[in-house]
Amino acid sequence: MNKVTIVGSINLDTNLRVQRMVKPGETIHGKEHYTAAGGKGANQAVAAARAESDTRFIGAVGNDAAGEEMLDLLKEENIDVSKVEIIENEATGQSFITIDDNGENAITFFAGANYAFGPEEVAKGSTLIETSDFVIAQLETPIEATIKAFEIARKANVKTILNPAPGESDLPQELLQVTDIIVPNETEAETITGIHVKDETSAKEAAEKFHELGIEVVIITFGAQGAFYDYNGYNELVPAFKEKAVDTTAAGDTFIGTMSSVLKTDFSNLKEAILYSNKASSLTIQRFGAQPSIPFKNEIK
Repeated sequence: MNKVTIVGSINLDTNLRVQRMVKPGETIHGKEHYTAAGGKGANQAVAAARAESDTRFIGAVGNDAAGEEMLDLLKEENIDVSKVEIIENEATGQSFITIDDNGENAITFFAGANYAFGPEEVAKGSTLIETSDFVIAQLETPIEATIKAFEIARKANVKTILNPAPGESDLPQELLQVTDIIVPNETEAETITGIHVKDETSAKEAAEKFHELGIEVVIITFGAQGAFYDYNGYNELVPAFKEKAVDTTAAGDTFIGTMSSVLKTDFSNLKEAILYSNKASSLTIQRFGAQPSIPFKNEIK
């Protein structure tokens, strides 16, 4: 059982199903409205926990009903939330998600308490990080907090996984230098490297850029096509499992969290871990909502 610590975001998701995406200045009818637990960090934690990892979380919520509900849901997943800060005078983060009949989504993210914790709060969770196999972070929380977490991990020989989402073109060198694995989608890979990633050849070019920045393992997710990896002179596109998507929310988060649960710290089973994660994501896209759609280990098997 891998020990996985996530430094990241916790959100209340408000979901609206529509026939098609709204155009600027247009008003359309929604088909269904519901709320669910979300946030990239929390989604990845739930994916790791349901894949039966020993999962811990470092982050923040507001002192409000949404924050209390989100923490309760994480506890139900047997996730250690002892180092999740409750921030006074801040609202718990929220995402507003629109999903059309093709399963595509558009997301607006309000950070709230997710941006109200930093290196000092991360340092309080140093023991969790130092006793982990993997530490995962995204870009929905302050980069300074992520750098601190990855620096603690690097000193303890703990492997780090960066999900650079939402995509930013100017990631600090001090973050990249302490990142072992980077997992962008094709759009995020292009944002960071400047290379238009559309196939295996361009993915290889982008991977070389990431290697030049000091990152050992590059995994670029291609949605319905699968995931491309480049590590130690080997690269390959591992195909996705073809399923009809009803909601792609949390598919990438499921991939990362699930992968962290089975990947060996020497990366010797990288392809097998990606294949396993592709299976998990293929289940996620067949269900609605972020965390409600994430599968358990027995379903993946």
